[in-house]
Amino acid sequence: MKLSNFVIMLLAISFVLLSCKPIYKCGEQKPAKKAFYIPKIVQTVIDERDSLCTTLSERENEIYSLKKDTTNLSSKITNLEKLNNELINKNVSQNEQFGNSLKQKSDELKLKSNELIAKEKLLSERENALKELKKIIARQDSITNRLTGILRNALLGFKSDELSVEIKNGKVYVSMSDKLLFNSGSATIESKGLEAIKVLAEVLNKNGDIDILVEGHTDNIPIKTVLYKDNWDLSVARAISIVRILTDEYKIVPTRLTASGKGEFAPRASNSTPEGRGKNRRTEIILSPKLDEIMKLLKVN
Repeated sequence: MKLSNFVIMLLAISFVLLSCKPIYKCGEQKPAKKAFYIPKIVQTVIDERDSLCTTLSERENEIYSLKKDTTNLSSKITNLEKLNNELINKNVSQNEQFGNSLKQKSDELKLKSNELIAKEKLLSERENALKELKKIIARQDSITNRLTGILRNALLGFKSDELSVEIKNGKVYVSMSDKLLFNSGSATIESKGLEAIKVLAEVLNKNGDIDILVEGHTDNIPIKTVLYKDNWDLSVARAISIVRILTDEYKIVPTRLTASGKGEFAPRASNSTPEGRGKNRRTEIILSPKLDEIMKLLKVN
């Protein structure tokens, strides 16, 4: 009995599976009524097929959705790759610009650094030159002060209204009045004036590092003689007379000496009084330490 039932079931299954026309296809609505009797085991197979059809449909929908998502993602990836390439190119360009800018700034910094080093070197050289200049000036001030002391001691025998010694602008001024040196309108030196010049020459011969400027001055009373056209002419002649005595009689080197005349144009006092005019009629012997060292220093720097 069991064998016959099994045979019948196999035949039914074969009939259903091998039928040219299935009961209904996947996705079709199940018939309301069964057209014929379907064995239970066959119905189980059909139900499993229906479940598989449903799963297949779901999977097809999922595949369609995944394909759509894949297309969208592929488009996004393409756009992102394009954007990435643009960013890479932009980054490369910016890196090149940054590199060029960095090189330019580096070159500028190097140039500024070299300029700073040069300026620091120049500043150091000038500071050293200034120190050296201060030493020279201090040495010359010392010479000037020493010379002033020597002259004052050597010329003590002369009255203050005849001869004075003072320091101005780093130089020693020996001022001799006309009453000591010259008669009115004359450039010939009187005997007492010659004594003063002798004392002065002895000091100058012992101090060879001193330059000597002899400068004649007059009052503003006009003069015109056979020898001298005016006060300026007379002041120059008086300065030259002293220079000649210093060089001829006392052998002072001529290169140390300068003769000049100021006439009435550099008064010490007002020419409106006899006392003032007397102060203005004078010869100044201006002594200054040689400036050779200072000039050399200035030329170097």
